[in-house]
Amino acid sequence: MPEIPQPERTLRQVAEDEVGRMSFFDHLVELRKRIVAALIGVGAGIIVGLLISKRFIVFIVGPMQIALRANHLDDKLYYTSPAGYISLVINLGVYLGIVVAMPWVLYQVWLFVAPGLYKHERRAAAGFIVSSMFLFLCGIAFAYFILLPQMLNFLIRFAYDGPVKPLISINEYFSLILIVLIGLGLIFELPVLIFILSIFGIVTPKFLLKNFRYAMLIITVAAAIITPTPDATTMLIFMAPMVVLYFVGVIVSYAVLRKKQARAKTEGDGQ
Repeated sequence: MPEIPQPERTLRQVAEDEVGRMSFFDHLVELRKRIVAALIGVGAGIIVGLLISKRFIVFIVGPMQIALRANHLDDKLYYTSPAGYISLVINLGVYLGIVVAMPWVLYQVWLFVAPGLYKHERRAAAGFIVSSMFLFLCGIAFAYFILLPQMLNFLIRFAYDGPVKPLISINEYFSLILIVLIGLGLIFELPVLIFILSIFGIVTPKFLLKNFRYAMLIITVAAAIITPTPDATTMLIFMAPMVVLYFVGVIVSYAVLRKKQARAKTEGDGQ
């Protein structure tokens, strides 16, 4: 009896079979392995951060000292408790350690998810990780070099002619700039968020442009909440990159839509 020919298997079916050969227990073992490796990397990063944190204090207090000197005031910052300086060194070291270890942590995430992805999906995931880190660092750089000097100068100048003089606590100052730096870093992830929403069809370029006035309202409210100064200049400096990033997100959404349409057309022609 002649053998009945089997239909040719697609790449997706082959990949699904390969992934399916791993049991649920095997996935848990692999996940545990990656989590342990990531935690080891974070621990090593924190150790490195603690070793270099004292040198970074000069970098952290730089914008505040510039603002104080610009207003003809003493540029020294103070700690108000016996353990205040040690607490600053430890906290700064932990944050630096997390930043140092983040590429290694993302690499572990990549090693866990990459085997289940196709080649084009791997390229997209790698681009997603790299762009996320790049935009986050750009946000921190914008906050440190552009927003912080403007904001701190306003805060110091506001009371310059009054009878009250500033005695800046280094710990409270660190808490303030930490919120600003991380806040701007997260806000710079807006194009990545729009990219994800566009992939799932939640937003489209037409939707984003049509609802721009609502987006401006949200941006204004966010700037008013996150910016610790009431002056309009600092608020506008804060809003400007958010508006630019929104339109960058529109372009990203348009690119995703075009790619979806091209893929749908190719699959339709193939049928």
